[in-house]
Amino acid sequence: MKRDNLSTVSEFFLIGLSDAPQVRFLLFVLFLTIYLATMAGNITILIAVSTDTRLHNPMYFFLGNLSLLDILCPTITVPKMLGVLLFENKVISFKGCLFQLFSLIDVVGTEIFLLAVMAYDRYVAVCHPLKYLNIMSMKLCAHLAIGTWVAGFFNSVLHTSLIFTLVFCDSNQVDQYYCDIPPVLGLSCSSTQSRELVILAVAGVLGSGAFVVTLISYLYILLAILSMNSSESRHKAFSTCGSHLTVVCLFYGTTICTYVRPSSTYSPQPDRIVSMLYGILTPLLNPIIYSLRNKEVRCALRRMISQV
Repeated sequence: MKRDNLSTVSEFFLIGLSDAPQVRFLLFVLFLTIYLATMAGNITILIAVSTDTRLHNPMYFFLGNLSLLDILCPTITVPKMLGVLLFENKVISFKGCLFQLFSLIDVVGTEIFLLAVMAYDRYVAVCHPLKYLNIMSMKLCAHLAIGTWVAGFFNSVLHTSLIFTLVFCDSNQVDQYYCDIPPVLGLSCSSTQSRELVILAVAGVLGSGAFVVTLISYLYILLAILSMNSSESRHKAFSTCGSHLTVVCLFYGTTICTYVRPSSTYSPQPDRIVSMLYGILTPLLNPIIYSLRNKEVRCALRRMISQV
């Protein structure tokens, strides 16, 4: 990804946060607290899944991958945001902006594919319990996990190449708290129409495809739950699947809303809130919804704490 020689911009300014000192400090405390809680929750889950042999099965293998992604996602954007809030250091270099956007698209894309894989894993577990271990072998799980990371990487390479080979002239104020596709595209002084069409097509096909796989998997799971005889089992399964589906819809809804549309429709204030939902809130909720409400994970955490 070679930068166009005609670009005159060497750095960008992130202007997506408040300039009022009182509000800045409150936002700093709020986002720092959320970030630390997110790190603590996901790191704890990652350690428990990797060290406790009772959790060495497909479901928790994918949960470990999800926790790793939920560590990386806010780490890409939040530290810089905290620096802007505390030190008013709004400058990010051209290469720094490129790296931030590439890393974020990589992680978000990987998580989109991983959530689809996790939904399929739960479908096999609920609808074909006797064949589960044969179908979801550790070899297949490893291939699926590697596939999600590779797909996320190449998806990010494509998006980042299309954006940062554009020409950037005078305007360098990114109306967001991090470098993202819509606000950066809007700063280019060259034509972006053809590249936007490619981005929309790729994001639409991949994102919508993964969402459909996830939705169909949960639909079959819900049908299987309705056929259960025990009302207690149905209630427990509905509670778990409902929580999972809520987080999945929140993540897919906000990411598709952000990336599967023309950059001309970018609206700074609403889009800033939407990006915080999938970039900051979802990584905080995932360990609570997917792991900490799970009895096996809680028992593993108690064993881990007792050993410490």
